[in-house]
Amino acid sequence: MIGFDQIIGHKDVVQHLQSAIRANKVSHAYILNGEKGSGKKTLARAFAAALECEDDEKRPCGKCHSCRQAESQNHPDITEVTHDKPNSISVDDIRRQVVEDVSVRPYSSPYKVYIISDGEKMTQQAQNALLKTIEEPPSYVVIIILTTNASALLPTILSRCVMLNTKPVPDSQVKRYLMEHAQIPDYQADICVAFAQGNIGKAVQLASSENFNEIKAAAIHLLTHIKEMDITEITAAVKAVSEFKVDIRDYLDILAVWYRDVLYFKATNDADGIIFKEYLRPIQEQTRRSSYEGIEQILEGIHKAKARLTANVNFDLTMELLFLLIKENGE
Repeated sequence: MIGFDQIIGHKDVVQHLQSAIRANKVSHAYILNGEKGSGKKTLARAFAAALECEDDEKRPCGKCHSCRQAESQNHPDITEVTHDKPNSISVDDIRRQVVEDVSVRPYSSPYKVYIISDGEKMTQQAQNALLKTIEEPPSYVVIIILTTNASALLPTILSRCVMLNTKPVPDSQVKRYLMEHAQIPDYQADICVAFAQGNIGKAVQLASSENFNEIKAAAIHLLTHIKEMDITEITAAVKAVSEFKVDIRDYLDILAVWYRDVLYFKATNDADGIIFKEYLRPIQEQTRRSSYEGIEQILEGIHKAKARLTANVNFDLTMELLFLLIKENGE
């Protein structure tokens, strides 16, 4: 079972939750806000287990009956709200699993804890239904809303919850965790850390993903051959990218890390400081034919492409413009 002492990073959040338990000043509603994979659910589960733990010294202890139930996700007083529709949490979901359930006292524990993942997916009607419970909760109820975008929640909900934001985990901690728990070599850990940007969940996912290595290889093949490609071949490359079953932002991050390596090597000539150490020779070649201004324009173009895709601008057009920019400035 993961206790607070095993959570990587998030010291401020952990200290706040532990202090609330020790001082017996647990709020009725919390919002854990942060990007996907940042550890919100791990924090919420550890907090829920600690609230129900039977040991007064170390909470959660991981040994008592309550902790064993929490670890197996079979605790009668801890509810993780589910929803059938992938993109929305309906008012019926909230009414059935929270609103109508809170009146039933805890079966065996001091609290009834409700964990609502993807809180930003709650419809306005669902949020209004939940608001009534948050405004006048039974003394034993604790609601934990996990969200990647707290601004999507109603102001009335935000004003009645304790807001806790997860922050990026230091790269050194992410790398150590990957090497010790995922058992990957340091050079591979460096690549995963560079892409994860402090997101421990994303780092673990990348470390165990064969698909990611294929995407990385395809991206680097494109980058090292784009000067020889015409618009037809670039268009084909765009279509190939769209077929990858990954978040396109991961692909763009690969491009960005590559050009940051090129920029770093051009400025320092230090091979030890680059991420793609196994591609030193093509990075040296890219450095020789690229200007500082050209590299910076490419990095800015990648940033703009991510923003355009987030704003639902046409995918093919966005990627074609980016690849043409790379071709024009990467020679």
